[in-house]
Amino acid sequence: MTSNDEYVIQLLTERGFLSADQVEAAAQSMKAENETTLDVLVSGGTVSEDEVLGSIADQFGLKYCHINAEAISQDVTREITAEIAKKYGVVPVVADDDSVTVALSDPMGYDAIDSLRYVLHGKDVEAVLCPLAEVRSAMQKLYPSDDGAEVTTRDEIGDDGGEASGDDAPVIKLASMLITNAIKMKASDIHLEPMEKEFRVRYRIDGALRKMDSPPKRLQGAIISRIKIMSKMKISEKRIPQDGRIQISVGGRDLDLRVNSVPTNHGESIVMRVLDKSNLSLGLPQLGFLSDDQTTFERLIKLPDGVVLVTGPTGSGKTTTLYACLGQINTPDKKLITVEDPVEYQMSGINQVQVNKDVGLDFSAALRSILRQAPNIVMIGEIRDAETADIAMEAALTGHLVFSTLHTNDAPSAVTRLLDIGVKPFLVASALRAAMAQRLVRAICEKCKESYTPTDRELKMLGSISKTIPEQMYHGAGCDVCGKSGYKGRKGIFEIFKVDDTIQRLIFDHAPATILRERAREMGMRTLREDGMLKVASGMTSLSEILRVTMGDAD
Repeated sequence: MTSNDEYVIQLLTERGFLSADQVEAAAQSMKAENETTLDVLVSGGTVSEDEVLGSIADQFGLKYCHINAEAISQDVTREITAEIAKKYGVVPVVADDDSVTVALSDPMGYDAIDSLRYVLHGKDVEAVLCPLAEVRSAMQKLYPSDDGAEVTTRDEIGDDGGEASGDDAPVIKLASMLITNAIKMKASDIHLEPMEKEFRVRYRIDGALRKMDSPPKRLQGAIISRIKIMSKMKISEKRIPQDGRIQISVGGRDLDLRVNSVPTNHGESIVMRVLDKSNLSLGLPQLGFLSDDQTTFERLIKLPDGVVLVTGPTGSGKTTTLYACLGQINTPDKKLITVEDPVEYQMSGINQVQVNKDVGLDFSAALRSILRQAPNIVMIGEIRDAETADIAMEAALTGHLVFSTLHTNDAPSAVTRLLDIGVKPFLVASALRAAMAQRLVRAICEKCKESYTPTDRELKMLGSISKTIPEQMYHGAGCDVCGKSGYKGRKGIFEIFKVDDTIQRLIFDHAPATILRERAREMGMRTLREDGMLKVASGMTSLSEILRVTMGDAD
């Protein structure tokens, strides 16, 4: 079954015209080589042509109707000649000085309308969807001397310049193009946003949203439905949020897209998060660690037991860091188990458990079960409640190395966050080995990097740190490689908070984060801003980028 047929059959099933048993029976009864399941369903009377075309027309924002060839005036051929009719797969029905109404027989041929508007010098072109036999009859009446003008379905051009297959129907091609373009531009998220008068498309590239060329507003429903079908969502359900997943291969790279739909005032908003499995091969140096922090962190992740936390807001790269850690310590002599919601990357050699709250498998329940699997290393996607935190701490005290994440702004605040959610101080002090806060900053594009002298305002904002920076900073001038942004790619800045004997005693005494931070600074902990400034000095990122990301740094 082609993607086109699959799309139509699922649409009909969602609307109640077909059942799964009927589709399966039709698939089993195909006889002719070129016959499709949809052909069998229509020819056998299981579903009518009116139901098929009417459902698709409604989905695509078109009107479905029947036309009578005898009632069409020959005058319409003055606007659309036989050559145009054949090229765009349409037959004119009504025409006047300002507008033309055309009939389509191919439900996926709607993109001809935009081309016709251009060919007809901006006239308003409306389309209706009609049965193929009626379009043929109208074609023979209007263009009787042009045998070649008869239209069945319009030829599509594939990416290689040849005829496209059925899989290359316009809506399918357009949805695929939105995804492949985002991947080529190294976008981390794809946002499809219904606005009042436009269907906005934006890509998040290096942490910043960029507006792309928008598809026609009338194709909004068709594109969203196609994405929902690809991600195994219910296309008929538009009242509640849905989650789905798309697995694709682009340029030899296996990619997962985590898809979420949310109903809004003007239609369903879709966000696709691109999960690139090539990130799993990133080592700690590729994440942006300086050599001393890398040595420290490598020692921490090779400890036999304890809890190591990675903290930061959403989108700060915590998951990528944890997977990089797991990839580095994943050896045949160790058993690794993860509990995630959802499982973002499939990793070979690691047992990964997907949280499923609908059946009672939350983080705490999954964690209890996997500890009976005798793992050496456990990764918990996020510590969200006291029960999960208590189990994680107790697991660390019984000989397991536990990795997890928390949403805190800096590393010492991880301690107070654990205490606030109800974990006993002695558990935190005994089990926690370290917490590392991180942020992602945009790296300067190497193609357009240039030096400049920092302004007095920038130096004033830096305060005492300004004494340590070199006289010349770097920024990106903007070029075609980086999309005129001056940045290409992202790196991390880090703040590593290690728990020593003194900090353990402070945790026992329920000391606030400010006291813990002071002690950590005495031990030599670099703050996020200080780590960022070292990377500014090395030319990795810009001063303005560090100021933007670390504006809340207490120092």
